[in-house]
Amino acid sequence: MKILVVGSGGREHALCWKVAQSPLTTQLYAAPGNPGIAELAECIPWDGDVERLAEWAAAEEIELTLVGPEAPLVEGIADAFQARGLRIFGPTQKAAMIEGSKAYAKGLMERLGIPTARYRSFSDTLQALSYLEQVGAPIVVKDSSLAAGKGVTVASELSQARQAVLNILSGAERGEVVIEEYLEGPEVTVLALTDGFSVKPLLPLQDHKRLLDGDLGPMTGGMGAICPYPLAPGVLREVEERILRPLVDGLRAEGVVYKGVVYAGLMLTDDGPKVLEFNARFGDPECQAILPLLQTDLVELALAVVEGRLHELEPTWRPMASACVVMAAPGYPEAPHRGLPVRLPPHPPQGVLYFQAGTRRTPHGLVTQGGRVLNVVGLGKDLREALGRAYMGVEAVQFEHAVYRRDIGRRALV
Repeated sequence: MKILVVGSGGREHALCWKVAQSPLTTQLYAAPGNPGIAELAECIPWDGDVERLAEWAAAEEIELTLVGPEAPLVEGIADAFQARGLRIFGPTQKAAMIEGSKAYAKGLMERLGIPTARYRSFSDTLQALSYLEQVGAPIVVKDSSLAAGKGVTVASELSQARQAVLNILSGAERGEVVIEEYLEGPEVTVLALTDGFSVKPLLPLQDHKRLLDGDLGPMTGGMGAICPYPLAPGVLREVEERILRPLVDGLRAEGVVYKGVVYAGLMLTDDGPKVLEFNARFGDPECQAILPLLQTDLVELALAVVEGRLHELEPTWRPMASACVVMAAPGYPEAPHRGLPVRLPPHPPQGVLYFQAGTRRTPHGLVTQGGRVLNVVGLGKDLREALGRAYMGVEAVQFEHAVYRRDIGRRALV
């Protein structure tokens, strides 16, 4: 099969790495890809125009497309491909609204009885500020629209919350802000595949959103992940029955058949799991941590989703653990430095995978091109060994002033 992967980050490098292993793959393309992906696939220049990419895919007779990032999904890439009779793994524009609008997602959860934090949404600055005075801190303020994982402020002081509201609602475009109650507990991610009817939860993970050790510093797109996260018995089934299935069934009842990956970002509270956010695709860096453990052919799973026969397959897993450490450019997330040299070891240490993200190839080698530059994944018989290998992999990279956390997965080891 001729297969296309859409995107240019570490998640898409991991997707290409996994798709390339499938005996069903005869030709692999990526749009626009990155230097790491270019070693596995033919990279196609792409400016983000979903209709133009759909035209290209139709002309090239692409037989399956997998979409990594959220922006093209929210812009309707699945609709554009389906209109041309092309198979695409990823939800339609209406289905992707669970990520495209946090206010929509909260309203949906309210209608469907899915456990989540109490909230209010506002487009008016004065009303939002007045509500903050009523509820006080700690409080969570979210940009309702796409913000690449960085539109969330967990405010311990009212002054922080006020500033977050002003930042979101004072732009040229009229924004929307969601103000939520502050929840406490461990954070965990549960991804699931669905064809709109069957729901297959994958291994639980834990992402690390803050930039600095000890969960300090600004929110980022994610600085690392571990898989599997040790959930208490019965919790995964509870997530499936109280959150994932009601979401998929509820959307279908409203005329939206969701096909692709559902990402549930959860807080494990004393009252049980509650949804912090839904995303409409694989997480980044969760994808890089989970795919190396997946034994089942990803292309077969994607086809089963697209063709509405996911009930025929059960994902199987390698009996191992993985840990992903993100190496970011200095200045990330506000103003990452570009053009800094990055040198990977000619032979990765045992049990280590490198997935490139914000890199660019020059005549002199790789340089930084974005904020999150490299994903270093360690694999081991257990989490301790996986983390040891991941950090060994980090040490083997020549990347001066790289920003990375040294405490990924530490809480799960206790």
